[in-house]
Amino acid sequence: MGDAVGQILALAVGASLSPIPIIGVVLMLATPRGRANGLAFLVGWVLGLLIVGSIVLFLFGNAAAPDESGAQVGAGWANIALGVFLLVIARRQFVKRPAAGQQPELPAWTKQVDHFDAPRSAALGFALAAINPKNLLLTVSAASLIAQSGIPDGDEFGALAIYAAVATIGPALPVAIFLVAQDQARTRLESAKQWLGHNNAMIISVICVLLAANLIGNGISALS
Repeated sequence: MGDAVGQILALAVGASLSPIPIIGVVLMLATPRGRANGLAFLVGWVLGLLIVGSIVLFLFGNAAAPDESGAQVGAGWANIALGVFLLVIARRQFVKRPAAGQQPELPAWTKQVDHFDAPRSAALGFALAAINPKNLLLTVSAASLIAQSGIPDGDEFGALAIYAAVATIGPALPVAIFLVAQDQARTRLESAKQWLGHNNAMIISVICVLLAANLIGNGISALS
């Protein structure tokens, strides 16, 4: 299982550092029901990761082990294709980054979170994990790599659980700060939200480039 975890670790870190989910949970914490909403958001986020990953494992869990040349070549080209796609996303994000002094454009739902309750917060966490194109791509890629690793079924779901745990560190950190020091946390989290909002496009661009380099490198290794 160690090799499978090593292959998906970069993807998990990329999902963890995604700015929009972190902004979402910070906004949840600023609502009158911040504690319940923040925890509900995390529950929805984790469920989204696990459900998407489990579906991929069920669909491709019987994939051939990587020592079979045909499967290895197919996996190599798939990694290269995903890497190229991430480079396209990186370029689009870089081009649309806000200019100096320009206010970033955040999703429409960020203006409605004051009225959210725990179920809606959980639904938002699920949507950002399972429907948001970037995070969906990362989770599908990670689960595909796990399925292609040839490890037993139990280890596959263990590797997926590790992916979900690492991918949750980013959104969970604001919740932990809030629970430990609620009064002092609000100012710090507001500053973090402003910084992440302004640098969202650049952060996603850099993450996509790094992940693309990792995927393309793995793909080339599989083909050689």
